[in-house]
Amino acid sequence: MSISILYVRTSTVDQKTDRQRVNESSYGKVIEDKCSGSIPMFERPGGIELKKLIDAQVVSSLAVWQIDRCGRDLRDIINFIHYCTERKVPIHFVSQGLYTLDDKGEENPISKMIISILGVVAEMERKLIKERQLEGIAIAKLQKKYLGRKEGTKEDPITFLSKVKNKKAMGLLKKGYRMREVASISGVSINTVTKIKKLMLN
Repeated sequence: MSISILYVRTSTVDQKTDRQRVNESSYGKVIEDKCSGSIPMFERPGGIELKKLIDAQVVSSLAVWQIDRCGRDLRDIINFIHYCTERKVPIHFVSQGLYTLDDKGEENPISKMIISILGVVAEMERKLIKERQLEGIAIAKLQKKYLGRKEGTKEDPITFLSKVKNKKAMGLLKKGYRMREVASISGVSINTVTKIKKLMLN
């Protein structure tokens, strides 16, 4: 039995996916990720699940709201599309009206060209966002508004682990998620995940 899948992704747990779930009842299954677009598709929890279904040859088609939901790195996007194309799984980028394969299961050259261009745009947007963040921090530091932790201060383990995001990260680690996945899903840094893991082992 083959199923059609709708894949949705948001960067944080607070963002809503309503816009991406247009006509979701017409799909056999919805897979959702809450993680950064910088993480390659098949390293995300939902992406891992999707890959298993594709490898099991039970996916008839895949719908994604737009290309940047697959990633913000052009190489990652192209690799993911190529993986699906090789296995004859057509991808429909809903908002952009693009299909990776035609009705005969052949690669659509025009869509391929447009997808490559949009992939470059997605990558550029990610770089611009990162640059703006760094600029904002630099300006805030100059204005003495960027408050990091004061030198010499140390947070006790109980207070540290009691924080909402850290508690979520701890729960994901217990479930066997990889550190990079835990950081993206819970919205904390890799260093924080490493610290949580060390405290769990103590």
